[in-house]
Amino acid sequence: MNGLWLPGPPTATLVPVRKTRRSLEQNMISTTALGTTGPAVGRLGLGAMGMSGTYGRSDDVESVATIHAALDAGIDLVDTGDFYGSGHNESLIGRALHGRRREDVILSVKFGGLRGPGGTWAGVDTRPESIRNFLAYSLQRLGVDYIDIYRPARLDPEVPIEDTVGTIGELVDAGYVRHIGLSEVGPETLRRAAAVHPITDLQIEYSLVSRGIEAEILPLCRELGIGVTAYGVLSRGLLSESLRTGQALAADDFRAHSPRFQGENLRQNLTLVDALADVAAQHGVSAAQLAIAWVLAQGDDIVPVIGARTVARLGETLGALDLRLGAEDLAAIAAAVPDTAVAGERYAPAHMAQLDSERAVVGR
Repeated sequence: MNGLWLPGPPTATLVPVRKTRRSLEQNMISTTALGTTGPAVGRLGLGAMGMSGTYGRSDDVESVATIHAALDAGIDLVDTGDFYGSGHNESLIGRALHGRRREDVILSVKFGGLRGPGGTWAGVDTRPESIRNFLAYSLQRLGVDYIDIYRPARLDPEVPIEDTVGTIGELVDAGYVRHIGLSEVGPETLRRAAAVHPITDLQIEYSLVSRGIEAEILPLCRELGIGVTAYGVLSRGLLSESLRTGQALAADDFRAHSPRFQGENLRQNLTLVDALADVAAQHGVSAAQLAIAWVLAQGDDIVPVIGARTVARLGETLGALDLRLGAEDLAAIAAAVPDTAVAGERYAPAHMAQLDSERAVVGR
């Protein structure tokens, strides 16, 4: 579904929401097609990365409860990576899915990220023999016999994308994978990949403060019929209430080393969050809900993947589905958070240099 979700007549306004959390028993999430070749999925997905230590300590019991609550509420797309927690994340999801009907869950798995002891990052490996090895371990940890969407975590500069996609295509033919996705790649790579095999979706960062895909990548996805699963919709918690209290980030929190969360950058960015919160307060919703609703309003072909780590946070996230943004609302949000006002890149320089998607990005 490649058309924009039009926001309605110019006089439309944000529907006031008196409760910040939708009942988790309400299985009323609408669905959308993930690209022209992918499955129908709920309008929100659940990103599980934060359940394996990326943002500090997490609680496995609460994480499993959150996955269960998401599935019960109608969120069927669950996103993970085989390198999240060096396999911990997949094992956690496998435990949460035990006893559930396999066909009720759309598993999206990134592969190829190389970890060292202590969680160090060692690049990516998408050689054909490595892909088959990674998949075998993912199937075992998840406790399933196929992956719904399988994607390289990043572009491997040593392996042509045609070889990577061709190998996954062989796994599709063999029944171990249903669909092929990509992550953080630019227009040239997208075109080359799509010429080898249908690409279901591109997973890439997209939010009020990370809008680089709007220049070239998003239009090309729509041209090729590729859906977008957007991560970082809350810019790792920046566009929420969580950091406005001045809490310090733990040393093992990814954000403690991210440019947007450092010193003067953070102080400037929090002024944007304050302005967004003011707009949200006028309608009785949270800044996070408004930020999620903004991404939803950019098109039915975009599925926000939200990294809720607790049942309570999931309930707040679901409340964003009740919001409908009109032209006046979108203008107020744009005035509060100009797309060029964010301070700091979304990753540290070394990591940014590895992103194929950033080679064609204009702005942030």
